[in-house]
Amino acid sequence: MPPAASWQTNINMHKAGYVNIIGKPNAGKSTLSNILVGEQLSIITPKASTTRHRILGIVNTDQYQMVLSDTPGIIEPAYKLHESMMNAVKDSIEDADVLIVLVDVTNRELKEEHIQLLSKSKCPLMLIINKIDLVSQAEVLVAIKELSERLHPAEVFAISALNGINAQGLLESIARYLPEHEPYYPKDQLTDRNTRFFVSEIIREKIFRLYEKEIPYSTEVIVHDYKEEQNIDKIYAYIIVERDSQKGIIVGRNGEGIKRIGVEARKDIEAFVQKKVFLDLRVKVEENWRKNEQKLKHWGYLE
Repeated sequence: MPPAASWQTNINMHKAGYVNIIGKPNAGKSTLSNILVGEQLSIITPKASTTRHRILGIVNTDQYQMVLSDTPGIIEPAYKLHESMMNAVKDSIEDADVLIVLVDVTNRELKEEHIQLLSKSKCPLMLIINKIDLVSQAEVLVAIKELSERLHPAEVFAISALNGINAQGLLESIARYLPEHEPYYPKDQLTDRNTRFFVSEIIREKIFRLYEKEIPYSTEVIVHDYKEEQNIDKIYAYIIVERDSQKGIIVGRNGEGIKRIGVEARKDIEAFVQKKVFLDLRVKVEENWRKNEQKLKHWGYLE
């Protein structure tokens, strides 16, 4: 589908804008964002609702700066934490220069209230059908027809984010919709988040991969001290849980559980910071932290 004429700009001018990715949990938002940026900024696990924060990844060329925003999945809030996650989604819809609605072709149902939420956007909307490698071409065409009739997108793209199918073409297509603007960030900047944030996310990813059921969703990771020395970074972090029983599960028999988290996380952190790392992990119980507004504010979830 060709881009709408009203969104086209002079290709000789520098462009810059916020490209926000919206979708249900497990639609592949983090995978897509990482591929477009060219770095793993958002953690990826097979479990739904892994992303809790809005994370910016910045794509720079001589012609444009694309600020990609990976957002939490659209969910029905059950905790104060979930309310914070949905506020991030709503903000992303309102402040986007280009809005990407990413839909898993195998789970493409969108509730009417979600359609209404998306309709509040005043910018070009791109419908991206993901995971096309899992279904037939006929099913992809049906999904495009159904969702186009409901969302009225400026453009439709079919991709497999996991396998990188059509990813480069998508990047070029998005760039056409960016408004003329000077760069929002220095051209060598990759993200708006600091090292502590990514360290905590790496640790949290290991918990999501190593534990089942409620445990990953009941945990938070707080880096409370980060000491950069000449030959080594010394990192001290708490894994926050809601109950004593969860602490026992995380620690594991003879400390084997937390040791495994530490070993796997340290390896990825060292690759991220390009330096040797000492990682000290402790487990703390903060009862019902997901419902505690004060805690959520302190940890950056609420304004």
